[in-house]
This record gives sequence, C-alpha cells and structure tokens, in this order.
Amino acid sequence: MDAIYRTEAVNRTGADGVSAVRDGLSVAVASPLGPDPDAAATNPEQLLALAWATCLNGTAQVIVNGARRTAVRVEAALHPAPAGVGYEFHVDAHLSVEGASAAEASEVLAAAHARCPVSKLLAGAATVRTHVEAYPPAD
Repeated sequence: MDAIYRTEAVNRTGADGVSAVRDGLSVAVASPLGPDPDAAATNPEQLLALAWATCLNGTAQVIVNGARRTAVRVEAALHPAPAGVGYEFHVDAHLSVEGASAAEASEVLAAAHARCPVSKLLAGAATVRTHVEAYPPAD
C-alpha cells in the first residue's frame, strides 16, 4: 500500500543542536539532562508530548464530528530504565470533552486512542496510559 503522506526528519548534532524536517521546520534541541540545558530549545520529551497531544486531539475531533470541543494534555516524563541501561519515557494522555459525562468522554477516548496513529505507535507500552479529565483541562 502506498503512503498517503511521508516526511523525513534529520538530526546530525545529537541531543544538543538542531533537528529539522526536510524542506520544513528546524528546531533547536537540547537535552534536559545536561548541566546547563538551553531553556529556548526543545527536547524529545516535549516533541513526543506535542506529537501525541496533536494527533490524539485531532482524532477525537473526528470522533465527535465537531459537535463538542475536545482537549488533550500529554505529560511525558523521563525515567531511568529498570534494567539500569539508559532511560524510558512514561507518557500520560488526558482527554477532556466539553459537556460530556465521564462515560461519554471515556468512549471518545477509547475510539480516538484506537484510531490515532501515534497511539498505535505507542500501543502496548507498559509506560503509556490514557485518562479522562473534566473540560476544560488544567493548564
């Protein structure tokens, strides 16, 4: 099957420097673990949270067919890996649906999480969780 969209990102500088999308966005990046992290730069944790929040909420909007406003808040945390080698992400997505009961919002979340491409990529990871929260979400 042919791709309906394709992009490519490149990083030649490691955790500190620049990551770029070919013929597009260029982002200053910095590790949050460095001795003096660059507050103006972004990091993989932020990019993962941004990607999942955008994808999951866009999918939730399709599910509710524009009838209600939705919002997604994603928390991404970096933890030492239990085996002692490297690190792992712990990621929580919080979906809220304007005017919906907790049960209705849970249905939207389940449908959006099953359909969102980023959710599919993260599926099965023990450190990935989804939650429903009241609308509007906390800042």
